[in-house]
Amino acid sequence: MTIDNFRKEIPSLAIVVPCYNESEAFSYCLSQLGECLSDLIKKKKIQPQSYILFVDDGSRDDTWTQIKAATQKCSFVRGVKLSRNRGHQIALMAGLSRADTDVTISIDADLQDDIRCIPIMVEKYSQGMDIVYGVRNDRSSDSLFKRMTANGFYWLMAKMGVQQVANHADFRLLSRRALQGLLAYKEQNLYIRGVVPLVGYPSDKVFYSRSSRIAGESKYPFRKMLALAMEGITSLTVAPLRLISVLGFLTCFLSLLGSIYVVVRKYFGEAIEGWASVEISIFFLGGVQLLCLGVIGEYIGKIYMEVKKRPKFLIQEEVGSSDSL
Repeated sequence: MTIDNFRKEIPSLAIVVPCYNESEAFSYCLSQLGECLSDLIKKKKIQPQSYILFVDDGSRDDTWTQIKAATQKCSFVRGVKLSRNRGHQIALMAGLSRADTDVTISIDADLQDDIRCIPIMVEKYSQGMDIVYGVRNDRSSDSLFKRMTANGFYWLMAKMGVQQVANHADFRLLSRRALQGLLAYKEQNLYIRGVVPLVGYPSDKVFYSRSSRIAGESKYPFRKMLALAMEGITSLTVAPLRLISVLGFLTCFLSLLGSIYVVVRKYFGEAIEGWASVEISIFFLGGVQLLCLGVIGEYIGKIYMEVKKRPKFLIQEEVGSSDSL
C-alpha cells in the first residue's frame, strides 16, 4: 500500500481487547464492539473479514469460557489465552503480535474509552495517519487525587524527556507498519504508551470524555498505577540516575559548608553543644544513600531481567477463525 495524502484501499481491522477477570463486563463489551464493527463493515469502511481479538490474561473467573463461547457464535470473534497472568501491557502486546490486519485498534474491555472514536480513527488512517491516539480531554469523572497524581506523572515524564502523549492510555490505532515497528522493540520492560511515540510515522489524536465503568472492578488501583509509573520512568529514561549524581553533588556541597561552619566556630572558641546536628546529618546522609541505592537497584533489576531473554508471554490456547487473513 502506498501512502500519499489518502489511502484508497479499504483496510482490514482487528480490535484487540486485553481481558482480566472481565466476566461481568464481557457481554456488554462484545455487543458494543460487535455493533461498531458491523456498522463499519456495512459502510464499507473496513473489510468484512475484520474481527475482535480478546486476550485473556490468566483470568480467575469465567472470562475465557465466555470468549470461547463467543467465538462459536460469532465469526468475527477470536480469542487468545495466556498461560498465566502477565499484566495488562504484556497481554496487550500478546494480542497485537497475533493481529494480521492492515489496522489494529487496542481498547480496554471496560469500554470506558469512547468506541464512537473508532470510526474517526479509521477515517484518519484513510487520510494517511499511521498512529491515532485516543486522548482524554475531560478527567472530571476521576477523583481529585487521581487527577492530581495523573497530571503530576505526565509533567514529571515530560521533564525527564519522555515523549509521551498526555492523558493517553492504550486506546489507539496502529497501521500495519507502525505495529511492526512497535513489535521490533524486544525489551522485557515495555511501557507501550511511551514506546509508541518513538516508532514515529504520521500520527494524530482523537479527543473524548471517558465514561464510568459499566461493570466489574478497576484493574488499576493506586498500587498498580504506581508500579506502571515506575515502569514507564525506568524503562524510558536514565534521568533518575542523573538526578542521583546531582543529589550527591549537592549533599557533598552542603557537607562542605557544614564543615567550614564547624571549623570557624571551633577557631573562635565556640563549643558546639549536643549531638543533634550529628544525628541529623547521619540520618540524612543514610537516607540519601538508601534512596540512591534503591533507584540504582531498580535499573540493575531491569538489566537482570533483560539479559535473561525470557519470553514475554506463552499462549496456552487460541480460538476463532483465521482462514481468510
